[in-house]
Amino acid sequence: MEPAYDVTAIGEVLIDFTHSGTSAQGNGLYEANPGGAPCNVLAMLARLGHRTAFIGKAGNDLFGTQLKETLGSLGIGTEGLALSGTERTTLAFVKTADDGERSFSFYRTGCADCALKADEVNMNLIKQSRILHYGTLSLTDEPAASATRAALEAAKQAGALRSFDPNLRLPLWDSPGRARKEIWYGVSQCDILKIAEEELEFLTGEADIGRGVQKIRDRHAVPLITVTRGKNGCEGFFDDGTASARAESGAFTSVQTIDTTGAGDTFCACILHEILENGYGTFSSGRLANALRFACAAASLTTTRKGALAVMPEKAEIEALLERGA
Repeated sequence: MEPAYDVTAIGEVLIDFTHSGTSAQGNGLYEANPGGAPCNVLAMLARLGHRTAFIGKAGNDLFGTQLKETLGSLGIGTEGLALSGTERTTLAFVKTADDGERSFSFYRTGCADCALKADEVNMNLIKQSRILHYGTLSLTDEPAASATRAALEAAKQAGALRSFDPNLRLPLWDSPGRARKEIWYGVSQCDILKIAEEELEFLTGEADIGRGVQKIRDRHAVPLITVTRGKNGCEGFFDDGTASARAESGAFTSVQTIDTTGAGDTFCACILHEILENGYGTFSSGRLANALRFACAAASLTTTRKGALAVMPEKAEIEALLERGA
C-alpha cells in the first residue's frame, strides 16, 4: 500500500518573534512568525508538492491556535499536533544582524513542546510515512525526549527512512556534554544527516569537514551526509558500502540576504525532495552535485525574506535562480 505521507516530522513548533524595525518611541518591533525547524522542513516539502504531517505539542492558547491554522493552510497535516491546556506555546525572540545572521532568546521552560508524551505520539502517522524527520530540540527535556525515541523506534520498525538535523541551540541544553551526547544518539539513528559545519566541529572536534565526516562514519554507518557552510555553500558525502560519491556546491551570493532563519531547513527539505523523487539508491557524484545545487538555491532564496515557515520559495523561483546562476 502506498504510504499516506511522504514525510512526517516530530519536534518543536513555536513562534519566532523576529525584529522588524523600531517604533516612533524607539522601541523594538517584533513580528510573530510561526516557526520551528521541523515544521520549516515540512513547509518546504509541501511547497514542492509532497504530503507532510507534523507531530508535536503547542499550548491551547492564542499562539498554538495560530500555529495549527498556519500549518493547515500550508498543507501540513495537523492530526499529530496536540494542544495543551496546561503548558504554553514556546516563544523565541530573534535578532538579525546586518549580514542576516541571528541571535536567539528562548522562552521555553515548562512550555508545551517539551511536554509531548510518548502516548500522545500518533504512531499511525509514522507507520504511514516514507521518511521521519527529527532534530535535537525534542531531546533536551523529558517527556519529549522519550516520545522522540519512541517515534524513532516506530519508524525503524515500519521501514521508514530517518532524517536528522541537529539544529544545535546550546542555550537550551544544561551542558555542552549532554548536547553532544544527544547529537551522537540522533546520528546513530539516522539514514540521512544534514549538519552545519560548526555543528560538525562541535560534535567531532574536527575543523576539517572531510575528517569530521570520517569520524562520524567511524562510529556510525550513515550513508548520506550533507554539510552546510552558510555563504560558503555545502558539501555532500554518500557511501552505502557498495558505492561512494562526494560533491559540493557554492552558495548563490547574488541574492540579497536579510534573514537566514530557515535556510538550513529549506536545504534539508530539498535533499529529502530529491530522495522522494528519485529514490534512496546509490548517489553518483553528478546526482549528488545536482541535489546540492538545487538545495543551495532554495536556501538562498529563503534568506531574502523574513521568517521561514510561510515564505518558502516556489519551485519555479528555485529553477529561475539556477538558470541565472550564482
